Amino acid sequence: MKLCFAASSGGHLEEIMCLHNIVCNHESFLLTEKNELGLNGKWKNVWFVEQINRKEKGAAVKLIKNFIISFRVLHREKPDCIISTGALAAFPICLIGKIMRKKIIYIESFARVDKPSLTGRYMKYIADLFLVQWPEMLEFYPRAEYVGRIF
Repeated sequence: MKLCFAASSGGHLEEIMCLHNIVCNHESFLLTEKNELGLNGKWKNVWFVEQINRKEKGAAVKLIKNFIISFRVLHREKPDCIISTGALAAFPICLIGKIMRKKIIYIESFARVDKPSLTGRYMKYIADLFLVQWPEMLEFYPRAEYVGRIF
């Protein structure tokens, strides 16, 4: 089984890094934002999308560019499953993956204790499996599964 891990930089990527240690026996690749943080050599295959701040000018153009990049990545890599912790940079590959009938697993951020994220509010309609790290989040996502923290 080939896995795609998709996450924005920062805490979202840190959570994905924790998951990679658990499932590193599968063929996998990472899709994340261009940034200065090192990936500690854990990933042999890394694809980059544009970093997006949805409040800045040009965000829509970057989002469209990320949809194009995500389509190309999915076409070349052909993963069986996409695992994401969000946020906006990971949304295009998840949406296109769903259209291409890939399994989508979304994990709501550990930082979300009592309020859903914007990405989570969209992903609840796309994800085949929606996981939360706090039991309080089940109130917002009734179809989700509580799994505890992944850190």
